[in-house]
Amino acid sequence: MPAKTQTAKKRTTKSDQKNYLIASAADNIEAQEDFRRFLDMSNDVMIVTGSNGEFIRVNDTFYNVFGYDEKDLAKINFFDLFESKPHIGNTENFEARMRTKDGAIRWMQWHQKLRGDQLYCVGRDLTDIKKHEAALTRRQKQLTEAESIGRMGHWRWQIGQDDIEWSEEIFRIFGEGQKSFAPSIHKLTDRVHKRDVGRVIQAFQRAIIEEKDYDMEFRITATNGETRYIRCEGRCEKDYSGEVVALYGIMQDMTERMLYEQELQDAKNSSERAYAAKSQFLANMSHELRTPLNAILGFSEMMQKQMLGPLGNEKYVGYVGGIHESGEHLLDLISDILDMSRIEAGKYDLDLEEIKVVKVIETACHMVQVRADEANIKVLTDSLKNKKLKIVADRRAVTQILLNLLSNAVKFTNDGGAVSIECHEREDFISIRVIDNGIGIPPNKLASITRPFEQVSLSYARDHNGSGLGLAITKELVELHGGTLLIDSELGKGTTATVRLPYETKQK
Repeated sequence: MPAKTQTAKKRTTKSDQKNYLIASAADNIEAQEDFRRFLDMSNDVMIVTGSNGEFIRVNDTFYNVFGYDEKDLAKINFFDLFESKPHIGNTENFEARMRTKDGAIRWMQWHQKLRGDQLYCVGRDLTDIKKHEAALTRRQKQLTEAESIGRMGHWRWQIGQDDIEWSEEIFRIFGEGQKSFAPSIHKLTDRVHKRDVGRVIQAFQRAIIEEKDYDMEFRITATNGETRYIRCEGRCEKDYSGEVVALYGIMQDMTERMLYEQELQDAKNSSERAYAAKSQFLANMSHELRTPLNAILGFSEMMQKQMLGPLGNEKYVGYVGGIHESGEHLLDLISDILDMSRIEAGKYDLDLEEIKVVKVIETACHMVQVRADEANIKVLTDSLKNKKLKIVADRRAVTQILLNLLSNAVKFTNDGGAVSIECHEREDFISIRVIDNGIGIPPNKLASITRPFEQVSLSYARDHNGSGLGLAITKELVELHGGTLLIDSELGKGTTATVRLPYETKQK
């Protein structure tokens, strides 16, 4: 090759090499810029520091997370951002709490590498994740405590598997430890009472087949041998295609409630048996109690009237009168108690007949007239117009109802007051009203005044003796006829008692 040509070729090669180096350097700079842009687009914090923690390079994410700008980097040290100084090693992952420019605390996860005198760090902001974890932990703790208070735990069973997921409370209900016991379908059915196993399995199968929610109660035998009553409620979990893939729900320990209800029921049954025995005894003693009292009253009345001759001393006449009055009062009390006992024992049979209502009312008014006259109280019957009004009822019972209401009205009406009685015809019943302008009944006593042995308990009402059974007997007799008794009263202004009786009572 000619020398001239070789020289030209060498010059061309050197020029190309120079241009190549220039182009390579430009490409390298552009590549570095591209790389930096990619680093700035990352959500991770990227830092290069010196061995003493002085900042060499950081990406934009650092500024966004910690709130500093480029001018601040010369004034701060990377290690000063940590709440506690980290350990610097060749390669290490760790989590740390760090302070931002405004003093806020952020959780960071760091991956670091030491190369010579430079430390390369990549950090991920875990603050939101930590907040979610703390909230989740708090809710889990609250759920665990709530389940413990309610003696209720949750469970989940994936169809086709033997294992069951249990919450902490269900382990406690079964008396098992979470580390030593692995819950499963077989272990569950082994614990269920033999008579309840079939229902439990059937409920699970039906839920899967019918794809329906369910609830049931069954008994289990805990580890200590104690029988526990469990209420289980379940739901179906379905996949995207609508197929049932799991069952989940709650189990609640109902043992204490069941035992308490059983004790209450036993106590109720015992009380009812004792009450029935008492009522039965008093009902059977009716004749035995009334016979000697009638003899006392009869003989004292003969002595009082001196039918067989004078007693010889006037004081004896007064004593005999006292015996007779006490006997009458005692007979009234015993009669009320015996009547109430007969009603409670179901031995009070109505003797139904057609009766004239106004005539029965007038008879009852006549019977209380003497007591009303003694107290200077008027008994008004002016509104009784329809003398032909008839109903089918028990004459004696209706008379007793009216006597009780009229006697109460007279008893609790002040001297010079008035008691009136009305009778109104309605479509399905008759309404008899006994109205007085007496002392009235306190509002807090209206609800209980018809209960046995209840009395008004006012200071001026205590002066009137009685068994406290009058209104209770009246209410029971009215209801035996299929009617209702209503009491309306205002303290200091009087009371209105309304009896509603059907036109025809049906024998029960």
